Amino acid sequence: MQIFVNNLIKSFIQAIRTERGYAENTCRAYLHNLKEFASYVGKSLEPQADESGIRINQVDAMMIKDYLGFLHEKNKKSTIARKLAAIRTFFKYLARRNIILENPAELILTPKQEKRIPPYITVDEVFRLLDSIATGTILGLRNLAIFETLYSTGIRVSELAGMNTDDLDHSKFLIKVLGKGNKERLLPIGKKAVAAVDAYRKKLYSKTSIDMDENAPLFLNYKNERLTTRSIGRILEKLVTQCALLTPVSPHTLRHAFATHMLDSGAGLRAVQELLGHKSLSTTQKYTHVTIDRIMEIYDKAHPRR
Repeated sequence: MQIFVNNLIKSFIQAIRTERGYAENTCRAYLHNLKEFASYVGKSLEPQADESGIRINQVDAMMIKDYLGFLHEKNKKSTIARKLAAIRTFFKYLARRNIILENPAELILTPKQEKRIPPYITVDEVFRLLDSIATGTILGLRNLAIFETLYSTGIRVSELAGMNTDDLDHSKFLIKVLGKGNKERLLPIGKKAVAAVDAYRKKLYSKTSIDMDENAPLFLNYKNERLTTRSIGRILEKLVTQCALLTPVSPHTLRHAFATHMLDSGAGLRAVQELLGHKSLSTTQKYTHVTIDRIMEIYDKAHPRR
């Protein structure tokens, strides 16, 4: 029986989208990475072939290694690791479904990654950014509400963009977010952030009659449609330029800031892991590098026998 790779890729993407609840961006990235891999394999098997003619039993571990070697010529190690992760997940899926007897990607090692310390922004810089946001318009009030919420909760920008009005409990200061893998979590949110959201929605209602009680997108664009993650990034970029911050700041930087500032103030690593929605504690531990660096700096300045 001839089972072609391109057909298996389609069924795999459908499975991770519907059965595993992978985010649409992840599905698109996996599809792109697997089609790139299939195209490389097709050219190595037959110069004029494409992925539509490749049978799954033609793909072995040596081909995957050759592909990784090809990627090393123009790609960073982190990019190669992401592409390999897609290939690994694909072949695991095929092995679980008994479509292949042996997994050719099982013993392929991930390229050793350089240790990356997350970009650091101080508490004073965050306050300076938030305090610089002009709130004389609906959009200004919305912008303050967005970034107060991001810093107050540490949620991902995609989680914030996906929030509806019903996801905010004003009286209990809690928010409900839908994270990776369609996993819900309930998080505390600060009073300043709630007040900023309330001020924005009150002004929005007075101008447009869009009611907070209707279960609809929480943050809207100028067309009164759901705000996208890309738009949120662009808004923040403008605000950072306006207040002349020297540190590059993205929505993810505010998530880093939330985690780092919580750890600096004595929050436990496990608690921060739960708040961030990390599956693995090792993902959260990267924030301790920043904290340890700051502790060492304080130690070097303060200890009499350093």
